[in-house]
Amino acid sequence: MLNQAEDSINMDMPTDMQHQAMGYDRTATMFSPEGHLLQVEYAEKTVRLGSSSIGMVCSDGVFIIADKRIKDKLIVEKSTNKIYEIDSHIITSVAGIMADARVLVEKAQVLAQQNRLTYDSPIEPELIIKEISNIKQQFTQYGGARPFGVALMIAGINGKIPELFTSDITGNYFSYYANAIGENDNRIKNILREKYKKNLTIKQGVHLTLEIYKEIKEKEFEIDNFELTYIKSEEAKLKYLEGEKIKEL
Repeated sequence: MLNQAEDSINMDMPTDMQHQAMGYDRTATMFSPEGHLLQVEYAEKTVRLGSSSIGMVCSDGVFIIADKRIKDKLIVEKSTNKIYEIDSHIITSVAGIMADARVLVEKAQVLAQQNRLTYDSPIEPELIIKEISNIKQQFTQYGGARPFGVALMIAGINGKIPELFTSDITGNYFSYYANAIGENDNRIKNILREKYKKNLTIKQGVHLTLEIYKEIKEKEFEIDNFELTYIKSEEAKLKYLEGEKIKEL
């Protein structure tokens, strides 16, 4: 009788609550009846709580611009960077849990240096994103560990070809012409779908992304909260700007 009463209560519960009561959200390795990994979906929500970044492939290179979203005057600004150097020709930005991101970024940096030592040549950006995605996928398949709560956007030069990749929580990755991760990512991507053009230069692309941020953030927009790293195809060397210096570009 008690079991019947419990079943009756469970049937009256919303579907999401039923899943939680049945334990489908307690491990990243257990599928719900609808085919979802609930812990993975929760991690995706964590990514969207992080500050946003926009990456773009342009006619003369590739860039990433990121919102540092730091308003605490007690924090040293240089310690809040959201864009990291993987190699002289590859950069990455992150959204989500920064401690998780640090582990993956350091792994990517080691891979880049190992490639230079072994083959005496710069690593291809896709090899980096593929290896990082494989690591992230493992943490959705084996018990005893939670998924990495971070999305990574990697931009770089392959030969003289600019490339942009994004890896999500599940370990999937895709190549993009332009993309956004973090807060308001869907809204930003909708604007990019309307306004992005393949013939944009880096200068034009940066101008477009700042206009998007102005539209999204409205009165909260402050150029000092942004950092930009770009890599030109011919030089294959990253350059970093922040705050007011971005306007000079």
